Amino acid sequence: MDLTVRAAELDAADPLARLRAEFDLPPGTVYLDGNSLGAPLRRVADHVGRVVREQWGGRLIRSWSEGWWEAPQRVGERIAPLVGAAPGQVVVADSTSVNIFKALVAAVRLAPGRREILVDAATFPTDGYIAASVAELTGTVLRAVRVDDLPAALGERTAVALLNHVDYRTGRLHDMAAVTELVHAAGARVVWDLCHSVGVLPIALDTLGVDLAVGCTYKFLNGGPGAPAFIYVRRDLQETFDQPLSGWGGHREPFAMAPDYVPAEGVERARCGTPDILSLLTLESALEVWDGVALADVRAKGLSLTGFFIECVDELLPSGTVEVLTPRDERRGHQVSLRHESAETVMTELIKREVIGDFRAPDVLRFGFAPLYVTHADALHAAQVLADLVATT
Repeated sequence: MDLTVRAAELDAADPLARLRAEFDLPPGTVYLDGNSLGAPLRRVADHVGRVVREQWGGRLIRSWSEGWWEAPQRVGERIAPLVGAAPGQVVVADSTSVNIFKALVAAVRLAPGRREILVDAATFPTDGYIAASVAELTGTVLRAVRVDDLPAALGERTAVALLNHVDYRTGRLHDMAAVTELVHAAGARVVWDLCHSVGVLPIALDTLGVDLAVGCTYKFLNGGPGAPAFIYVRRDLQETFDQPLSGWGGHREPFAMAPDYVPAEGVERARCGTPDILSLLTLESALEVWDGVALADVRAKGLSLTGFFIECVDELLPSGTVEVLTPRDERRGHQVSLRHESAETVMTELIKREVIGDFRAPDVLRFGFAPLYVTHADALHAAQVLADLVATT
């Protein structure tokens, strides 16, 4: 069947099609970089304006006791269903890097006598940087291992494994259930980085018994540039969750101004400093788009979009022109990565033609498919422009 007809039929049957109108996308632009920065929702600009005028401007400092201070927990409860967590286990605070630091140090402290941290060898760089710092500060040994090699790497010395749910470079999806079980069988803790999966994949942290997880909110959750990250602490670990950044935000009585630190009850102890209210309330507004959205529909559309894009690439580009790095089966997230020797030049030209993806050195083109606003027609158009460029590059 003609690809244009296929795209039209798939989009006509899309149960999420109505949501595209919720986003403020430039006309004529195909945006396939939601895996780096999500598109803004139309509702957000007005909401932030009201926050500035009515809360910051109208209520001034009184707003701290009128909902601001509780916002990290309140917004965390909005994210909890998206990661398969019951209430009281997710809080939004600080950045991804800071939360990874908290989670890793806490995990090492939960495993006395174990002196090794394992980190995904293909990890997003900040995870590796933070893991190295934690190892140095805690006197543990850091080892980088491929996820496939975990069975041989795990042992009685392992305190914690820090792993990415989706490989940021290739888009490969790791089996959270199987890997979590494997790590636990070795007596270790697991910290999952959900940055490239939250908002596109069904995640079941509670069901799988995940210990700790961290994720950003500016990618598929569309929270805006620099939006605060979230941290998940499984309920039964919260009482012994001993995180290293004992700031006033995580104090049991933050406004008592006591000289000694006493951690808050529950997941609130994962907080540290003063929350970034404007970013936090921007995120809160953006998360409203998820009301009534079934993650099963999101996942189905994501697989359809990425599969259709790969099909278009196969059909429109001469054989051997690019290498598809992303798994062709369901072991993929919602991005497609292609290898091309002139990837940087190709991506630069794609962006000039209003097809926006991104480039990862030395030779990877990445295309992220956010199901709430990307269409199959977008996928086809991107492949067509890519084919045209590759033919002349």
